[in-house]
Amino acid sequence: MKLISWNVNGLRACVKKGFLDFFHEIDSDFFCVQETKMQEGQLELKLPGYEQYWNSAEKKGYSGTAIFTKHKPTNVIYGLGIEEHDKEGRMITLEYDDFFFTNVYTPNSQRGLARLDYRMTWDDAFRSFLVDLNKSKPVIICGDLNVAHTEIDLKNPATNRKNAGFSDEEREKFTTLLDAGFTDTFRHFYPDKIDAYTWWSYFANSRERNIGWRIDYFLTSADLDKNLIDALIHDQILGSDHCPVELQIEL
Repeated sequence: MKLISWNVNGLRACVKKGFLDFFHEIDSDFFCVQETKMQEGQLELKLPGYEQYWNSAEKKGYSGTAIFTKHKPTNVIYGLGIEEHDKEGRMITLEYDDFFFTNVYTPNSQRGLARLDYRMTWDDAFRSFLVDLNKSKPVIICGDLNVAHTEIDLKNPATNRKNAGFSDEEREKFTTLLDAGFTDTFRHFYPDKIDAYTWWSYFANSRERNIGWRIDYFLTSADLDKNLIDALIHDQILGSDHCPVELQIEL
């Protein structure tokens, strides 16, 4: 089974930059997007063979997630079930007989870590939600988690220690999430690989110079480690400041 996740940084804009070409070429079972920046109905995507699930932010042109899948779920959960966290369209969870599948766009802590306290609250609630799901059946999580976990997950760790996405607090929360029973699938296969990034600033030709961050992930319940086949980063695909990531898994 092939799963794709991509922060498109505005789906309407990305469609004009080749989104559908990649979508059809990759022919995945699940295709998740984050930061759709739109309300449902603002863009009509004709995707034959795919079910479509959307979660938009109350604020127009902001955040938002969607899942396109060939596999109809038995249940759909939007958000965390906590009003404080569910106004920005950041999560969709699909339930199947043997697993849960969650697409997430984690809040950014923002410049000067202005939103770090909220981010810490979100991280705790997100982890609790996943742990509860994992008690009944395995979970697959994908999306922009807005954190580079270790120093090899970004080009310039020394100068970013107190910046959003690489603060000690965010990295510790990510470690806590993995320790709660989840696997970073890319590092499962490529524990020491360097210069493997999924996001690049638009500033100073960062992408051309590969000065990037790995902040887009597929995580899976540790129980699924034996089912993992490969994890890939499609860094040649343009259309956003992020690139798509892929998980291949036997389910």
